[in-house]
Amino acid sequence: MPENRLQATNSPLLRIAHDESPRRRPDAPRPPQGPGKGPPGGPPGQPTPQGRGGLFGVFLALGIVMLMLMLFNTTGPGKTITISDFAKFYPQDIVPGSVEISDTEVKAKLRKGPASAEEAWVTIPLNTATRETTVKRIDSITKSDFKIRNTPVWMQLIYVFGPLLILIVLGWMVISRQLRNAGGPGGMLGSFGKSKHRMLSKEMTGITFVDVAGIDEAKEEVGEIIEFLKNPKKFTKIGGRIPRGVLLIGEPGCGKTLLAKAISGEADVPFFSISGSDFVEMFVGVGASRVRDLFKQAKDNSPCIIFLDEIDAVGRRRGSGFNQGGHDEREQTLNAILVEMDGFTPADGVIVIAATNRSDVLDPALVRPGRFDRQVTVPLPDVKGRLEILKVHVKKIKMGPDVDLEKIARGTPMFSGADLAAIINEAAIAATMADKDFVEHEDLEEARDKVKFGRAKKSRVREKDENKLVAYHEAGHAVLQALLKDADPLHKVTIISRGATGGATFSLPMRDRMGYSIKWLAATMRVLCGGRIAEARAMGDTSSGASMDISQVTNIARMMILEWGMSPKLGFVRYAGSDTRDSYVPERNYSEDTARLIDEEVKRFTDEAYAEANLLLNEHWPKVEAVADALTKYETLTGDDVHKLMRGESLGRPTVSELLRAETRRRADTLTPPVSPTPENRPELPPGTMPTPA
Repeated sequence: MPENRLQATNSPLLRIAHDESPRRRPDAPRPPQGPGKGPPGGPPGQPTPQGRGGLFGVFLALGIVMLMLMLFNTTGPGKTITISDFAKFYPQDIVPGSVEISDTEVKAKLRKGPASAEEAWVTIPLNTATRETTVKRIDSITKSDFKIRNTPVWMQLIYVFGPLLILIVLGWMVISRQLRNAGGPGGMLGSFGKSKHRMLSKEMTGITFVDVAGIDEAKEEVGEIIEFLKNPKKFTKIGGRIPRGVLLIGEPGCGKTLLAKAISGEADVPFFSISGSDFVEMFVGVGASRVRDLFKQAKDNSPCIIFLDEIDAVGRRRGSGFNQGGHDEREQTLNAILVEMDGFTPADGVIVIAATNRSDVLDPALVRPGRFDRQVTVPLPDVKGRLEILKVHVKKIKMGPDVDLEKIARGTPMFSGADLAAIINEAAIAATMADKDFVEHEDLEEARDKVKFGRAKKSRVREKDENKLVAYHEAGHAVLQALLKDADPLHKVTIISRGATGGATFSLPMRDRMGYSIKWLAATMRVLCGGRIAEARAMGDTSSGASMDISQVTNIARMMILEWGMSPKLGFVRYAGSDTRDSYVPERNYSEDTARLIDEEVKRFTDEAYAEANLLLNEHWPKVEAVADALTKYETLTGDDVHKLMRGESLGRPTVSELLRAETRRRADTLTPPVSPTPENRPELPPGTMPTPA
């Protein structure tokens, strides 16, 4: 095969591969070249070959070599025969001296004659198992008249090491490209090191301060920043400096992110928004690179605002917990944020706003003056704030005339703005599913209970004894709630299952509490004990239904002793550890004797609450029975209904069973076809009238 090898060597593809400089058509215009553009020692107008072209040539050459390997290692054109056919054709039909044996096949030339209409090549495939036997038979048939064509050593090496060489070159190409891009904003990490921020504007968010309610103080503090961005000379003419950073602190759902969106809607400046988790990726150094890229783009667009949501993802206190020593990607990201906010090159004109609900775990260097100068607390809304939030969310909802938003606001203590928005949305969905034209007050009540406790399981069928147990359990809570003057007023009680609870007793606080008094805590603990006491007396047995009540009573007792100093024996001392959540081992700074005394005090508080609740229910047991019987009939009672029953009055309204029977009869009447008149039931006609043809 010398001629075949010569053709492959002189192929135009191989000539192109060796010629790394780009070809240009003779009629194409030559691109202009500036001074110093040509290679050393070459013509001044000739362009310098780029590294990308050289890599392309290397890969093209490697591809051609692999193609040659495939051509040499595959069966050539011709007919495949067996060794028996070869013995039959040789020597009359096979040209003597044309037999060649390679590593993969036996090749011979067939004459024109009876065996073939024209000259052609025939092959016998070889493999490791049949090679030795076939070669011996060929040697015997041809009497050693054949040629051995061995594969060159260099081709065997390329065949073995070629794929590895291609992988090495590919890796080298990727690394070289990253090194060339190392001067960019992403560094050696390329696009991984670029910031994933989002640019927001007033048109994109559609939210202004008008849409933010219930947090007036936070709006005022943030409004100063917006005023500075609009009129900076107003603040700097007497030497003042606007804070570099503002930290928004509050419980989840209080409106921190909503407030940031309103800032972007009010301020006519670029607004960069990014989450703390967007900084850290699987590669080391990505977070710090993204921080530098973010602040570089912010400085180029100053004055502007950077909003870092959930900053505790990267801003936790350094060196805490089990992370001791070694390289920490989160700490490197935090260091980059600290340097960019207040380093040797401060970010003038760039205001950083961050939001978190875990301010206790943030690094002290992050919240010092000069970085986050101002910490704005976004609290849970009070009654007035909840009413304003409800009014904002009902603007786009059709509300009925019986809706009392003030009552809903009073009945939602400790609800966040997100919870209130969910109540309005759930009420609108419920009204739509009921084919109503507007949202009624009962829809809002149901939506509030659904958001707080879960959907009502009205289709759940309970056994008679279980229904009685739940009724007495909730009756015990309700009666104590109505009897104890220091407890919150009773709103309603139900035995309809919601979520994980079999029933619920709802209170309606008259005001928001900034703190808890001993009287209110003692009354609440007694109300919680009433369920277990009532069901135990009515059923003669106890159940696991009071597990949540027991948990709440125990937690209240421990908080009174450990954090609020309400135990006479332990005194005005805090025994609870700091809540950093960075260690799996709970913090305890007191002795074993003190721990034993704490356990005794918790037991004493709960025993006293249980004993007093038991005494009250024994004195008013007929009232408990009346409320339990009414719950069995009506399933849900309002606070007024409970007070009527405790005074010995009757409710005078249909029970659930009566309502179900009436609904069944109504449906049966609508589904029954009309009865055609017969001579027996035909109505009497007036004299002189004729019946219609119908």
